[in-house]
Amino acid sequence: MGMRLEIKKFLGVDSDQRLNIAILKRKLFARSDRVKCVDFHPTEPWFLASLYNGDVYIWNYETQVLVKTFEVTDVPVRAAKFIARKNWLIAGSDDMQIRVFNYNTHEKVTTFEAHPDYIRCIAIHPTQPFVLTGSDDMTVKLWDWEKGWKCIQIFEGHTHYVMNINFNPKDSNTFASACLDRTIKVWSLGSTVANFTLEGHEKGVNWVDYYHGGEKPYLVSAADDKLVKIWDYQNKTCVQTLEGHTQNAAFACFHPELPIIISGSEDGTVKIWHSNTYRLENTLNYGLERAWTVAYQKGNNNVAFGYDEGAVCVKLGREEPAVSMDNSGKIIWAKHNEIQTANIKAGFDDNIKDGDRLPLPVKDLGSCEVYPQTLQHSPNGRFVVVCGDGEYIIYTALAWRNKGFGNGLEFVWALDSNEYAVRESTTKIKLYKNFKERANALKLNFTAEGIFGGTLLGVKSSTFLNLYDWETTTVVRRIDVIPKSVYWSDIGDLVTIACEDTFYVLRFNRQSYVEFLESGGEVGEEGVEQAFEFVTEIPESIKTGTWVGDCFIYTNTVNRLNYLVGAQTFTISHFDTNMYLLGYIPKDNRIYLADKDVNVYSYALSLNVIEYQTAILRNDLETAEQLLPSIPNEQRNRIARFLESQDLKELALEVSTDIEHKFDLAVQLNKLDVAVEIAREVDTDSKWKTVGDSALNAWKFSLAEECLKKAKDMSGLLLLYTASGNSKGIKELAETSVASGKNNIAFSCYLQLGQVEDCIEILLKTDRIPEAAMFARTYAPSQVSRLVKLWRESLEKQNKKKAAEALADPADYENLFPDFKHAIIAEELMKKTRNSVVPATAYLDYKDGLDQDIIAEVKEKYPDGVLPSNLASPIQNRLVSNIARKNVNGELDDDVLSSVASVDDDRISVADNMSLLSMEGE
Repeated sequence: MGMRLEIKKFLGVDSDQRLNIAILKRKLFARSDRVKCVDFHPTEPWFLASLYNGDVYIWNYETQVLVKTFEVTDVPVRAAKFIARKNWLIAGSDDMQIRVFNYNTHEKVTTFEAHPDYIRCIAIHPTQPFVLTGSDDMTVKLWDWEKGWKCIQIFEGHTHYVMNINFNPKDSNTFASACLDRTIKVWSLGSTVANFTLEGHEKGVNWVDYYHGGEKPYLVSAADDKLVKIWDYQNKTCVQTLEGHTQNAAFACFHPELPIIISGSEDGTVKIWHSNTYRLENTLNYGLERAWTVAYQKGNNNVAFGYDEGAVCVKLGREEPAVSMDNSGKIIWAKHNEIQTANIKAGFDDNIKDGDRLPLPVKDLGSCEVYPQTLQHSPNGRFVVVCGDGEYIIYTALAWRNKGFGNGLEFVWALDSNEYAVRESTTKIKLYKNFKERANALKLNFTAEGIFGGTLLGVKSSTFLNLYDWETTTVVRRIDVIPKSVYWSDIGDLVTIACEDTFYVLRFNRQSYVEFLESGGEVGEEGVEQAFEFVTEIPESIKTGTWVGDCFIYTNTVNRLNYLVGAQTFTISHFDTNMYLLGYIPKDNRIYLADKDVNVYSYALSLNVIEYQTAILRNDLETAEQLLPSIPNEQRNRIARFLESQDLKELALEVSTDIEHKFDLAVQLNKLDVAVEIAREVDTDSKWKTVGDSALNAWKFSLAEECLKKAKDMSGLLLLYTASGNSKGIKELAETSVASGKNNIAFSCYLQLGQVEDCIEILLKTDRIPEAAMFARTYAPSQVSRLVKLWRESLEKQNKKKAAEALADPADYENLFPDFKHAIIAEELMKKTRNSVVPATAYLDYKDGLDQDIIAEVKEKYPDGVLPSNLASPIQNRLVSNIARKNVNGELDDDVLSSVASVDDDRISVADNMSLLSMEGE
């Protein structure tokens, strides 16, 4: 049966429950045949499901795509695991066979009979090439794949089916087995006899798993008596029994990261229990009938379940670490119940680069009686509060001594480290000063869903946020938003209110609030309107944030590190994974962040940069000028980009140290002298071309010519020379174009110069013989016969004899080419004029001659098509002169005794144009 995907989100634990695994996000819901085993790949986003129908599926739980299918056998596959270090998948089935596949190539690595009965379970040794298998033959066998899958040990002692086996994560030389003989046995590799047996279940035991933390030598088991039991395997006693399932308990395990026990049953439910208090935290039912199997992933919160009708993958809780850093750079975090610390000073290096991981030496600070869900330093850094399990404990930061404790769902500090508030329930918030409860508790007429510390005490409901004065507990202002978090600046005048998909920055005016009270104003439910001033709204979702002066630094949900000055946001870096802001240390001029495993990274951000940007936004240019010398060179480009965004490009040009940026700014500001200097320094074609185009726009033709030459921009030079009538430039460009193979440019140049013979040679050179012949018919009829001959020869080489024979040479078939002889005369006459040019100032004298019909005039003068033998005769000279300069009535006049005037060589005659075929690269 194929699997059907249903991707949904499941909102789980209520916010008032003590264990904050608040959100269960369903990552994959896949229907299938009965799932007997699931397992996660340690590095890829995959989990496998072995099915009762004999197949094994591998799913990508991030993309919800079935990525691989293995048709293993026709009988149930009750156990399957990844062996990631070998790229293998191992499966055990009811045909008593163990099969191993390469999951990348689908190649079967090996298959062998492992037991004489059904194979129920498989465990992979974390470091050695060992595999354990358990079977209905009542034995557990140890296999070594480096010895050709040889069975190197058999563990006997159970008297019924062996249902489950698991290695001890704290001592991989030992493992535990669960059996339908109602017992749990603990074994050591190398000994065939069990170390000890745990008895207590009244029916068969289906599952056994170890506790992963170092502080408890615990096992958990699930059995057909519907019970889940927790065992101390050192004292060999049952320490707790969990009741709640109404049918056989199929599995139970300790989560490796969260303080929870997960159990599943044939009643179709999965229950989540607190592993410290053993309180039932949540019950899940996905409607897939009986639950059979479970898998978890170390290093994250993913859990997979297998049912009668499919598999489900969920993500429990949040991955944000319980970590805090004080203003001096001391970091404290929780690893399970253990508290660890490190100091930024110990790993700081002046040469450290942005984004590099800091090599911090880690020290154990102590442990915590509750499972820490949040850690938070007091504003002065002397204390650290730990929240979890519905309690809070205040410790001294240095010695980790208990300073205070109590019940509470949330804890927040005021700006004064001697004041704090605790939310005990949705209706009760207690205030403390000097670690003593205050008499004037906060009175609420709404349900409190969260509290926030800082300059004012924030309490949120389902529809609004109330901000209270710590001393008087009166409402300062009600704000109609639903915040996720609230961040106050150090001096308490700015506040960021972060909502689901946007955040707001407000300015708190305490003086206006006090004046309102002193004037006898009545404070209602809405508070005092003039107490807050709107600054800006940014449509981003904040993950973590902190204020540094008037600058707000934050990470967002798309993994960017940004900062906000005024109403402008700037990106410092992008991340590939989730990062959490620890804080900013001014003396280091660096921002510090941690990932979910508390690996610490840093990024430079000069405090002077922030102050400079603030001054610019306030239009305080004098202060900005004073701050500029103190800004490090490596930060100057960031400042220059900021100035450009504020349309202060002149100032940005002065500040920038980036050649590319300076060049762009110089071009935008039309400071071509600066742009030229940069172009000379860099000396790239693109730079020269950009300056050349800008020079043309600025009518600086000499500079444009220099730049276009440097850029080797022949098209630009052709435009410049033809527009300005620079015949000398066109001649040079023609020669350069021929040398560099730019045939189209060369052709255009020669055509502008009237050097049609060179045009023909370019066409021949590029194997455009037919085009050369057609061109010659119009511009150089004397060459047509030669070109027709070449054309015929070309066709004959291509075995196109009929086409070659069809070509007519005007010399042989004069009747087919009217006026051909007169065209030759016109060509000879035009040769006399093409080097004679006319200045632009004489345009009005010559404009009527642009439509001159030279052939008609030659026919009229030489009707027989024969030129006089004396080409230097006065008559000839006058004819040539008249062709060069047409008189107003458009007729050739033998009495005009003028010759072609000599004019400036830098002016050229107008020449006919022609549609060109591409000749480049021939």
